[in-house]
Amino acid sequence: MMSLALPPKSRQPVVLLHGLARSASSMTRMATALTAAGYEVCNIAYPSRRYPIEVLATDYVAPAIRKCVANEDTPINFVTHSLGGILVRQLAASGAGINIGRVVMLGPPNCGSEVVDKLGALPLYKLVGGPALGQLGTKASLPPRALSTVNDSPHVPRDPTIQATHFEVGVIAGNRSVNPILSFLIPGADDGKVAVENTKLFGMKDFLVVPVSHPFIMRNQHVIEQTLYFLKRGAFLRAK
Repeated sequence: MMSLALPPKSRQPVVLLHGLARSASSMTRMATALTAAGYEVCNIAYPSRRYPIEVLATDYVAPAIRKCVANEDTPINFVTHSLGGILVRQLAASGAGINIGRVVMLGPPNCGSEVVDKLGALPLYKLVGGPALGQLGTKASLPPRALSTVNDSPHVPRDPTIQATHFEVGVIAGNRSVNPILSFLIPGADDGKVAVENTKLFGMKDFLVVPVSHPFIMRNQHVIEQTLYFLKRGAFLRAK
């Protein structure tokens, strides 16, 4: 792959947001690659199991971003895993004043997860996932489907009732699973947690499917290279 390093002194900010019941350390390999490419990386930790999505976004993620990025007018890029993508959409919808640039979402439940529909009410799942887990189902009233989306896209049918938010999103979905029991609950191709179709977001600029499972997608070298390419070019690299 061609060099994706930024020009000297560019130092564009990139915020990393891990997934549910994960930690900032899960994004370390991605952070290392972004730093090497010349980005100013903010690998944010937040208490994903303790609060609902709205509180996580406004009370934890937004203040951490402001602390890390001093200039509020600077466009901030994001790389997110799973729930992290929903938090970016929540930030955009809440009017938090974050100037969102390009966003790469890895395995995001943008239309919810059937696993949550079927198992999310069980005591063990509530214990493991906390309040945010119960918000990641496929019902229209829940955040994944209720939050605003992005610009026009040929990938997902337009819903005229949804107000579009304008920032560039690239979605990378996995289609391999390390948990066949959970995959049994999900229609079609999936990554063990989210159906490929449910990662799509109306208005996304590009979409890519890779043979990787949900827990490991952010550590995959090909995914990291595609993430760097999208942040620099606004599209994923296609084989010629």
